[in-house]
Amino acid sequence: MYETHGTVVGTVITDPVKRETASGEEVMSFRMASNVRRRDRETGEWTDGGTLYLTVSCWRRLVQGVGASLMKGDPIIAHGELRTNEYKTRDGEPRSDLEMRATSIGPDLARCTAKLDRSWRSRGPAGSGGADESTAQPDEAEEVPDDGQRDVDDAVPALAG
Repeated sequence: MYETHGTVVGTVITDPVKRETASGEEVMSFRMASNVRRRDRETGEWTDGGTLYLTVSCWRRLVQGVGASLMKGDPIIAHGELRTNEYKTRDGEPRSDLEMRATSIGPDLARCTAKLDRSWRSRGPAGSGGADESTAQPDEAEEVPDDGQRDVDDAVPALAG
């Protein structure tokens, strides 16, 4: 759908809000801000540059992780598909808003610490009559493939406050 992907490091500036679309799909959204700070070589002092504001929308399994982990003020790294929404205000003023449809969100460990919830979902075939997927734990001897890609539900960060 969107074609421009990007990663933004910033701070959550509104509490995440969950809503349901007309088709019944859940979406979680929040606003974030990303500031640039640079050190002035002549004075040695830090100066603030511009601020990028954007709306982040989270879909499917990311809704659960964001809802359980993020709140206003948390430092995050968000990656996803970017687009500009253009609209008019009630007064007829043209406006635009930058939106990210996130595919990954995590804590910015340069600015916080995090404790991961390493509970695993069952990896058995669907409908196999196995353990409840929401609470199943792998056997200690069970090998979990490490392909460098972990599902959001596999490791949901809980941000330290």
